[in-house]
Amino acid sequence: MEMEMEFLRKLPTPQELKEEYPVSAQIVATKAKRDEEIRDIFEGKSDKLILVIGPCSADHEDAVIDYISRLRKVQEKVEDKIFIIPRIYTNKPRTIGVGYKGMLHQPDPEKGSDMLKGIIAIRQLHKRAVEETGFTCADEMLYPENHRYLSDLLSYVAVGARSVEDQQHRLTASGVGIPVGMKNPTGGDISVMMNSIIAAQNAHTFLYRGWEVKTTGNPYAHAILRGYVDKFGRNIPNYHYEDLQNLLEHYEEANASQKTGLANPAVIIDTNHSNSGKQFLEQIRISKDIMHSCKVSADIHKLVKGLMIESYIEDGAQKVSEHCYGKSITDPCLGWEKTENLIYELAELW
Repeated sequence: MEMEMEFLRKLPTPQELKEEYPVSAQIVATKAKRDEEIRDIFEGKSDKLILVIGPCSADHEDAVIDYISRLRKVQEKVEDKIFIIPRIYTNKPRTIGVGYKGMLHQPDPEKGSDMLKGIIAIRQLHKRAVEETGFTCADEMLYPENHRYLSDLLSYVAVGARSVEDQQHRLTASGVGIPVGMKNPTGGDISVMMNSIIAAQNAHTFLYRGWEVKTTGNPYAHAILRGYVDKFGRNIPNYHYEDLQNLLEHYEEANASQKTGLANPAVIIDTNHSNSGKQFLEQIRISKDIMHSCKVSADIHKLVKGLMIESYIEDGAQKVSEHCYGKSITDPCLGWEKTENLIYELAELW
């Protein structure tokens, strides 16, 4: 029996798309410089705090660029303390598979899926961000085989809580050449995330986009703590001092059992999702709580490389049909004024 799957059209390969929409020498140089600065933070050569910050989902190009341009002005004022990596999340995991799946699927949130327009739109958006603001950005690696559509533009990728156990995500993460954050799974099992980090830090040979590929391993694969949901459906945070101590112990155990040892024990803490119970305003308090833990313990200060914050121009979230400029159409985000104040406060506290 035939598969019940309609093959609509063959999409261009990442190489073909990159040739059609190439990056400039300026973008290449900007990315190289920023990638080096980020590596220095993960290696402990720089003590700056990374902020992976921006909308839950990148929905409208102009609003996203407007938001990132505002971040640029703030970055200049805090550059001795903070290194900003804007979130441009162009593909969204949906817990039950329905709803807006991001710009990759729907370049226009009010129209149907168009993957060809989508891969062009996300490349153009990331290109425009670097050209207009000098920021190379972060995206989620929802589909490992799509990473190469943006691989010459991104400086950071996250593997989501629902993907972290997946073999293809782990293997691909081992060869992307930029830091990859592995989120703890939604059930909260830290050992699953640690296994994912170990896998990504090691070299592999595997099948990727119809090729046999070989990777060298990614020493910048690291943990992202995002809270979890217990068996009763309650949100349980994992950003507290005790949680960070526990993660340190997990890193030490993993190091003791590894012949080569894990490179650069590191964590980025997601201040939203189950850590905030999706109460977006809580991100402010949580960020400061983490700063306090870093002050109390030198080991935790060394472990914590940054925060992940969901932020946009307007507070909260809206339905797609409401058309409020710069307001999230997925999870609620922190508005601009509160975001700007928070960044200045974090620079003081770090």
